[in-house]
Amino acid sequence: MSIPVIAYLGIGSNLGDPVQNCREALRQISALKGSEVLRRSSLYRTEPVGVETQDWCVNGVAELRTALPAVQLLKALQWVERSMGRVRAERWGPRVIDIDILLFGQEIMNTEGLVVPHPEMHRRRFVLVPIAEIASYVIHPLYGVSMKGLLDRLEDHHAVERIGGDW
Repeated sequence: MSIPVIAYLGIGSNLGDPVQNCREALRQISALKGSEVLRRSSLYRTEPVGVETQDWCVNGVAELRTALPAVQLLKALQWVERSMGRVRAERWGPRVIDIDILLFGQEIMNTEGLVVPHPEMHRRRFVLVPIAEIASYVIHPLYGVSMKGLLDRLEDHHAVERIGGDW
């Protein structure tokens, strides 16, 4: 364990009961050793990106204080995904749960297994809308622009609709 870092996680699902899947993932993330969920965005119903011939997704973002190093956090999140039945078949295809490390403090990492900040986050409305809801002021470490600034400049026009209910 190391000094705690604030990380932002993207959580999404479009198979089974997507809202319940996101809730279960957040519950399991909350139970990770040395980690605490501080805030979470609303959940959003989002138009699929990549493979567009699939069901719409449910997406949200969680703010996590964690003492786990980034690689250990990634391994723990992949374990949560597997425990929920995630099978990595098709890139950007349907999934029971998907948990991505969007930001890990202001760290910049590019290893074979982990790229932080998430390399697509600045291009994705389904990521920027929920992260800007809870952390509009956070600066993207590569671009030096806030989450709100990235959202304001975004060219992605895929639909992102807030849905009711807590998770």
